[in-house]
Amino acid sequence: MSDKCDLCLLGMIILSSLLTGTGGVNETHEFISSGENVRLSCNNALSDCNSTTWIYNSIRHSAAVELINLGIKKKDTESHERLSLGYDCSLNIKNVTKEDYGSYTCQQFVNDKQQGTDARVNLHVLHVSVSPSSSSSSSSSSSSSSSSSSSSSSQTEISPGRSVTLSCQLYSYSGFSCDDLVRFEGLQLLWVNQAGVDLKTDSRYQILFSSDRCIITLTTTLLNEDDNREWRCQLTLRNQLKTSVRYTVKYSGSLSVIVIAIAIVAASFAVLLLVLILWMIREKRADNRRGTDDSVEQTDDHVTYAVVTAYSKNQDKKKKVHRNDNMTYASIGGVTAGAQENYSELYASVNKIHHKSVK
Repeated sequence: MSDKCDLCLLGMIILSSLLTGTGGVNETHEFISSGENVRLSCNNALSDCNSTTWIYNSIRHSAAVELINLGIKKKDTESHERLSLGYDCSLNIKNVTKEDYGSYTCQQFVNDKQQGTDARVNLHVLHVSVSPSSSSSSSSSSSSSSSSSSSSSSQTEISPGRSVTLSCQLYSYSGFSCDDLVRFEGLQLLWVNQAGVDLKTDSRYQILFSSDRCIITLTTTLLNEDDNREWRCQLTLRNQLKTSVRYTVKYSGSLSVIVIAIAIVAASFAVLLLVLILWMIREKRADNRRGTDDSVEQTDDHVTYAVVTAYSKNQDKKKKVHRNDNMTYASIGGVTAGAQENYSELYASVNKIHHKSVK
């Protein structure tokens, strides 16, 4: 029993030295969430970064990959667009992905000779994924200035009544297993709500943890009130929060979409109503103009006079016109509207008045 305790104590000492960089080993650990930016310090940097070289090791590659060579970024690497060298020779990685986990080593070379020891940074990446059979998801992230407490968020468009499974996994490459971190360093993965309460205390959530793969899953059936609800997967080490990932549920038929649709319909109806009112005003004015053009000004509602002047075709052009020319008057009288239908009152008279000619 004593031997087992001594072995556990020895393991804790070794792991502690690895995590803190003591015991002559210049090694540190960085915990980050996918989607964030990270800065990996170079603890053996010289005054001039032209001597700095960064090398990357991962189980995804059979051999070490050179990222920075004597202060110059290599362009033949898959992540070169997201890499940059800091003013203090640190390695900056933008928009970290789960594939970026691994071991990053900073070395110093002067005249082709290495100066000092290697400075190694083990990058651990926390990533959340949703079961493909449940929904489709899209993720976004927000960077944090502190490496000990950072967060990223992801959203998925799903509907209530469906079962969803969220998987939160820590991707590590550090020479020892996740189970060792759990046993000796007190690593914990938790699913919590917005208030920070462990979801294991709620019976509607099924939480499963696998220490050998460093993965914790959350399974639940979505409710109507889960729209815009946030869950967080957080990682603690020695009871200190290292990083966390936010996951926000977003229903496809959310209220915001409905409000936008109603606003569009209301705006379209208002425009249609305005066009209709303008058309009615235009037609009214057109009717008024037609009524004015068709009206005839009359001085007597009962009698209409017409004057006709006739000239003879055989009239000599040189012959003077005399005042004895015939003037014919005709008057027609009719019954006004509303009077009795007495057709005997209808009359027509033609009076011919002959005037003496004036020579």
